[in-house]
Amino acid sequence: MYLTSFTHAGQLKYGFLTQNGQSVVDAQEAEKRLFEETLLPGSLIEVIETGEAYSRLKEINRLLQDGGDHALPLSDIVLEAPIPFPRRDIICLGLNYREHALEYTDAMEEAKHIPQHPIVFSKATTTVIGPNKPIKSHSDVTKQIDYEAELAIVIGKEGTNISEADAYDYIFGYTIINDVTARDLQKKHSQWFLGKSLDTFGPMGPYLVTADEIPAPVKLDIQCRVNGEIRQHSNTEYLIFDIPAMIKTLSSGITLKPGDIIATGTPKGVGLGFQPPKFLNPGDRVEVEIEKIGVLSNVIS
Repeated sequence: MYLTSFTHAGQLKYGFLTQNGQSVVDAQEAEKRLFEETLLPGSLIEVIETGEAYSRLKEINRLLQDGGDHALPLSDIVLEAPIPFPRRDIICLGLNYREHALEYTDAMEEAKHIPQHPIVFSKATTTVIGPNKPIKSHSDVTKQIDYEAELAIVIGKEGTNISEADAYDYIFGYTIINDVTARDLQKKHSQWFLGKSLDTFGPMGPYLVTADEIPAPVKLDIQCRVNGEIRQHSNTEYLIFDIPAMIKTLSSGITLKPGDIIATGTPKGVGLGFQPPKFLNPGDRVEVEIEKIGVLSNVIS
């Protein structure tokens, strides 16, 4: 399923994309019409947290793949981030593509090296915005806004000390994140949280694609365009630490919970890596496209 949160008639709702890709089904409204008993909670993250609710959502999807009378045209809704209000900070992997690790350390005047262990940081929940929402320039705080195209994993069930062999069993689905970064803050504070966590610096979407739609191991083409110019182009098969290794590391002594979001890292081609750097300016449109998921588009305000 291609799941989405969206606003319709001033209300935040959730549902799934129809087979033709032109409309969505309001899951809760459809349930009321199809079943005597309603099981669906009020948000998509609650569906992820509740197995019974997810089973009901799958049944509605089976019955209404073409939408029928329940379909809302995409032109009549506003897509939001699939999980507009994450329970916990987004977990992020840094320097997880070889060529990006080299361009970053070179641009930051650090010793060039490939990480021997995953580099992990977090990004505040208040960064999250949906497709086509403006990314604030925060000109009073930063002068060096950069983009980072990333595949994001959404965890589907609680787990601690998860083995690599079992890692994919804990994944609910996949979405896109643009890990927008203030490079000057990142360097100034010698850590990454502040530079990564300015409001609106976490565009996400357009859909949360359930794991059954994307075979493991995950090998997806990933691209970032700025005003139509291709800046990043790679494939998730080139991750230094693959998805099972990430989940094993992140769950070692730490409990992962349903709805947790993991950003897997960005490939070569960020603005910082160009000579001179190509940072983002007001009016720039950034598009992140990942195979089988879609295109996430946002403009710098």
